[in-house]
Amino acid sequence: MARKRDYYEVLGVARGASPDEIKRAYRKLALKYHPDSYKGDKAEGEAKFKELAEAYEVLSDNVKRQRYDRFGHEGLRGVGVHDYSSMGFGDIFSMFEDIFGGMGFGGRRRTAAAERGYDLETEVELTLEQVATGVDQTLEFERMDLCDTCAGSGAKPGSSPKRCGTCGGHGQVQQQVESLLGLSVRIVTCPRCQGKGSLVDDPCKDCRGSGRRKKKRVLTVHIPPGVHDGQVVRMRGEGEPGQAGTSRGDLHCYVRVGPHPLLSRHGNDLVCQVPIGFAQAALGARIQVPTLSGMEEIKIPPGTQNADIVTLSRRGLPSPRTGRRGDLHVQLFVEIPKKLTQKQRELLSAYAQTEETNVSPQRKSFFEKLKEYFASK
Repeated sequence: MARKRDYYEVLGVARGASPDEIKRAYRKLALKYHPDSYKGDKAEGEAKFKELAEAYEVLSDNVKRQRYDRFGHEGLRGVGVHDYSSMGFGDIFSMFEDIFGGMGFGGRRRTAAAERGYDLETEVELTLEQVATGVDQTLEFERMDLCDTCAGSGAKPGSSPKRCGTCGGHGQVQQQVESLLGLSVRIVTCPRCQGKGSLVDDPCKDCRGSGRRKKKRVLTVHIPPGVHDGQVVRMRGEGEPGQAGTSRGDLHCYVRVGPHPLLSRHGNDLVCQVPIGFAQAALGARIQVPTLSGMEEIKIPPGTQNADIVTLSRRGLPSPRTGRRGDLHVQLFVEIPKKLTQKQRELLSAYAQTEETNVSPQRKSFFEKLKEYFASK
């Protein structure tokens, strides 16, 4: 995944900027990159528009901003930041209608698809051991949900919202626009009801007429075996409710796989680098090496060279598609001792003397080539 930019940098404001300065900066840049006005590359404009919305959501919320200032992007885990990558422009504008009210961007009739609530995103961190087996992970996060007191209507219990007389309950009105070509008509969000189609005369005291309250949500997500870092597990219907309170968005759970102290991952295979002594490499040995299920013995063949590999079949991670496990590759590194005891030095000296008469075929070939090279000079 691409590294997220600093939110203050995205909006072009100082870290000590006031809420009004942040609001003005977002409004100016969002209008610039909206597809109805941006003249550059459409994909670039869309990416910047969504990046701006995410930055504004965090910096315009006191709690989220404080956590971001202290801990950066990592501090926003589980606080319910929206997943703007899956939203359309109209959805984003409707979230911040207090800023864009009356601009006419993103106007659309309310269809079943438009009533779908917003998606949320969160993260979960796993160990390699958990990746190998799969795990049920408990998630705790906050989301805007229907107010329990008014059941999402926004009206005080015992009363009900009334149809907006300006838009007739449609949430949109026609607006005449004058241009060089004359008068034209466009559909815009109703400025009176802000697109809801209804008005609340006697608002609910708990949600102040919004019909929504922030709530803590705890649920269990099943992470399947073999999942990769950055992969997303989608929890359907665990996002925020739509305007009508019927169709909910989804929760996107991003998986982060933490580093293992001894094993590294390469696809579904694992690699373990193990040091061995000179005598073990020369004579062969049996040693214990770590696997995800515990220690296991391997045989080092005599004459093992530096960086040789011993493979343990099916000791890696399972494929998310087939379930077939990868392998564990044990890479052996021969350590040359920096300090020797007197006894070790005597033994190696005796061995070195034998090398002068009993040279291995590979080494003999090298010295013969060396002798021939200088003889030809």
